[in-house]
Amino acid sequence: MGSNNKFTPMQAQYKNLKIVIRSTFIHEIYMAKAKLENEGIHSHVIDEHLTYTIGTAFVEEYKLAVADADFDRALSILSLYKT
Repeated sequence: MGSNNKFTPMQAQYKNLKIVIRSTFIHEIYMAKAKLENEGIHSHVIDEHLTYTIGTAFVEEYKLAVADADFDRALSILSLYKT
């Protein structure tokens, strides 16, 4: 009952994640997610359901996050695909 954990379960889930890419287009997030998972890096789409809130995606953007330990490697992998 008297837990000292100050994070809710959802906050705890995202506590050690870093945003590796932001985009107003969800398909770009999923392409990046596929590239990372192909390299063995698990990622999480944040704000995935913003399309249900009209216009919010263009202000807030979709985000793809990875574990802190995978952040530098994820940036390196995604930089290979930038044009």
